[in-house]
Amino acid sequence: MKPPFRIAVLECAQPMPSIQEKYGTYGDIFRVLLQLGADTLGMPEVVSSRKGLEVSKWDVVYKQEYPSLEDVDAVLMSGSQFTAFHDDPWILKLVDYTKKILEQRRVRVLGVCFGHQIIARAMGAKVGQNADGWEIAVTPMDLTAKGKELFKVDRLNIHQMHRDIAFEHPEGVEALGSSPVCSVQGMYARGRLISVQGHPEFNQEIETIIIKARHAQGIFTDALFEDAMGRVGNHHDGAEVSVAFLRFLLED
Repeated sequence: MKPPFRIAVLECAQPMPSIQEKYGTYGDIFRVLLQLGADTLGMPEVVSSRKGLEVSKWDVVYKQEYPSLEDVDAVLMSGSQFTAFHDDPWILKLVDYTKKILEQRRVRVLGVCFGHQIIARAMGAKVGQNADGWEIAVTPMDLTAKGKELFKVDRLNIHQMHRDIAFEHPEGVEALGSSPVCSVQGMYARGRLISVQGHPEFNQEIETIIIKARHAQGIFTDALFEDAMGRVGNHHDGAEVSVAFLRFLLED
């Protein structure tokens, strides 16, 4: 695939108001991540933050709006506070749309957290709540050989914010990595899809706001909160994930 990349971000949720006030919606947040990846890629004659990226955003929850596949080159599905294995009408519509993309070979799919799980579900894999509980804050991800090849690091540190997981890798995808809490941390099929369970688009401030809010709501215990706050400022490899996403789009 050659730039310009027409990337549609499917917003599977809206950020908390304090996050949205500073960073915008998830489409805006992912645009910044992709621009960072484009500049980090080091191929300014091909793609950069100023050239070769056309990012649009689509509210698939409240407006249930979707781009025509003829008008995009890739679809990126965001994270969400909603549950990928539920059968709400908008979730079923998203799963069907994902299946439609995967049935053809031109438009490619990128998934993050909830989006990663939706891809797994659309391909027939089991998705559900993890009996081992939450995985939050910056967490090391052990990489497979393919994961090391794509991310160009030996171990990936990435923000996490999830309790739901894909329990298995769908047929036809390659595993990218795992953690002690989640064995399906990333999926890849050349020319078709790439996804991660973590949040490359988060930074320390965004993650901290969510952690504090969920602790105040009683979702996170004191022990979980304190552990997460001790790791939330650790180095994370969001840029490396973004670069891998763009390399994936550049593949023939």
